[in-house]
Amino acid sequence: MNMRTRVLLCICCVPVVLGAQNNLKTTVTQRYFNGILRNLEAAADSMPAARYGFKLTDGQMSFAEWINHSTERNYTDCATLKSEAAPEAAKNVAGLKDKAEVSQALKDSFVYCAAALEGIDDQKVLASPQMTYALLHLVVHNNEIYGNISGYLRASGIVPPSTASRMGQKAK
Repeated sequence: MNMRTRVLLCICCVPVVLGAQNNLKTTVTQRYFNGILRNLEAAADSMPAARYGFKLTDGQMSFAEWINHSTERNYTDCATLKSEAAPEAAKNVAGLKDKAEVSQALKDSFVYCAAALEGIDDQKVLASPQMTYALLHLVVHNNEIYGNISGYLRASGIVPPSTASRMGQKAK
């Protein structure tokens, strides 16, 4: 094999090797994070403001408390991914009750998480049990929260965003 062929072969293989180095990050981001981000934000937007205090039963969290819980965990998990303390915005989440504030805080936490995901790679995440947990918890826990709030939406006569998108509808 001559030098020219070797160089061409190396140039062709570099994108494949580089792309394969972040399979975990890419899969988590594209398949799971982006989907749950869309679903939770759409759920927060579709629930009427008057129903943000709604609880399925007396012993459960309200719809707003579920969204706030997601926001708080987003900040905690993504601060771990960024190797920093949670931002100041995280400290104010628990007291939010108004739809506009709760919904915006959720969206802000997802922006913070998107930046955190941009700053990681598989090697960094897999080198630390705390980072691995934070990355997995980010998507798994948000999916659990979405599963809970889907019941709140349905009890309020609203088709959850994930169902509405599969049915070709817009969430009510």
